[in-house]
Amino acid sequence: MKRQVVLDTETTGLDPKAGHRLIEIGCVEIVNRRITERTYHQYINPEREIDAGAVAVHGIEYEQLKDEPKFAEVAERFIEFVRGAEVIIHNAAFDQGFIDHELGLLDAGLGGLGDYCEVVDSLGLARQMHPGQRNTLDALCTRYNINNARRVLHGALLDAEILAEVYLAMTGGQTDLSLEEEGDAEGAGPELSVGGESTVAVPGKIVRASADELAAHAAYLEFMAAHHTAPAPWPGSADAGESGRA
Repeated sequence: MKRQVVLDTETTGLDPKAGHRLIEIGCVEIVNRRITERTYHQYINPEREIDAGAVAVHGIEYEQLKDEPKFAEVAERFIEFVRGAEVIIHNAAFDQGFIDHELGLLDAGLGGLGDYCEVVDSLGLARQMHPGQRNTLDALCTRYNINNARRVLHGALLDAEILAEVYLAMTGGQTDLSLEEEGDAEGAGPELSVGGESTVAVPGKIVRASADELAAHAAYLEFMAAHHTAPAPWPGSADAGESGRA
């Protein structure tokens, strides 16, 4: 069984070294490439005010958090949720930096996030797969046809749920459709299953582009990129520069 956890956080600001703190953690579990119903979600009292710029992103005011537990009260439960999993974070350096900072403030010798799980940066993966393109979470939702209409403001659990769908799509997984190896007819491929009901047969033969065709396609994209005045979603377009919290 492969267990993964998709994680996101919200904070009081951009830099834990400047005294900024976590205010929300959201986690979504994936087991064997399927999103389960298990989640971890926690608001946290940061014991300080929240920068106006951060409030504009997530909409959370300090007054809303005064009755929430402090990180020290939830640290062990959070660790147990991620323990042993592959933890997927979009721009992992940001979220992991805050989590490690919070753990370091505790007088409990808990170490850092990497002591309990393997961390995978989905932003780094997206940049490898789509060089020169925007790879913010919203941009990836558009690229992979993931509905992010609910994302008016950032929220840790909501963003983790969206990132879970994006990650599965980006790494070749099916979130709503599943392919089952049950072709009966000679030459037929697996049947496409929607909601557990077999619908149509997928042809078993895959026709791949030749080296000449791929080269011609690449040359065409380079030509279009060079003559397109607006940013274009293909190799050669300028990287718009993702921010850490997009």
